[in-house]
Amino acid sequence: MTGQAWTALILAGQRPGIDPLAAQFQQEWKALTPIDGEAMLSRVAKTLLALSPEENTQAPTIGHIVVMAQDPNALLTGDCTWMAKEDRITTAVSGSGIANSIISLIDKKNITWPLLVTTADHPLLTKEMVAEFLSKAQESDLSVGVVSRSNLLKSYPENRRTWLCFSDDAYSGANLFAMANDKVKAALQQWAEIEQNRKKAWQLIRHFGLCLAIRAITRSISFKKALNQVGNKLGLTINPVVLSQPEAGIDVDKLSDYQLAERILKNRKQI
Repeated sequence: MTGQAWTALILAGQRPGIDPLAAQFQQEWKALTPIDGEAMLSRVAKTLLALSPEENTQAPTIGHIVVMAQDPNALLTGDCTWMAKEDRITTAVSGSGIANSIISLIDKKNITWPLLVTTADHPLLTKEMVAEFLSKAQESDLSVGVVSRSNLLKSYPENRRTWLCFSDDAYSGANLFAMANDKVKAALQQWAEIEQNRKKAWQLIRHFGLCLAIRAITRSISFKKALNQVGNKLGLTINPVVLSQPEAGIDVDKLSDYQLAERILKNRKQI
C-alpha cells in the first residue's frame, strides 16, 4: 500500500434520541458541536485533507473523504458549509449499525481500498497522528488504533476512558481503523453481530472462543496476541497500532471530555 492514496470514512452519525453533548450546545447533531470556535466535524475533515496528495508529498496520503451519517446533508451547514463545495468530500447515508453501514458501502463499491475509518467526535486528531497510524498499518488486513493507559494517564491522569486490560498493558481505542481489502468484511460481519449482542457475555464468548475469553479475562494474553488469534479465526491479519501521542485516545463523548479537549486545543495555539 506504499504510496497509495487512502479513502477516509468519517462516522458522523449518532444514536437515536437527543445527544446530551449536542443539546448542551444547542445543536441537533453531535458532529456540529463547536469546540474552540469550530465544529468537530469540520476539524476532523480539515485534518484528513491535510494528508491529501495535493497537500502532502510524503506517503501515506488521503485521496477521498466520505462523511457517513443518518442525514449527512444536514451536517453540511454552518462551519461545515465548505465541505459541500469540496470535490474530495462526498456523503453517504448510514444504515442499521456502523458495521452494516460500512459493509453496505463496500458492497455498493462507494469506497475504494485501502480504507481509513475515524469519527467526527475526535477534534484532537492531527495529521501527525493519522500519518503515524497509517504508516504502521501497512502490513495488516485490519489495524486498530489504540493508546496505552500508561501513556495517556501520564499526561492526563484525570481523564476517564474505557480500558481493555491485557497482560502487557491496558488500552483504549483511538477511533482509528485501517482496512486494507475485502478480507475485513468477515471482521465487520462479526462486529455487526457483536453490536447486536454487546450486552450478552455468552454471545461474545461464542464469537471468540472460550479459551481466548478466559485468557482475556485473566489478563494472561497480550493485546497483540489476542487480536492475532481473533484474526486467525476470521482468516485475516489483525494488529493493534499503539499510538505515541496520548491525545489520540481522547474523543469527545461527554462534557468532561469536551472541557479537556478544548483546553488542549487552546494550549496548541500557544505552542
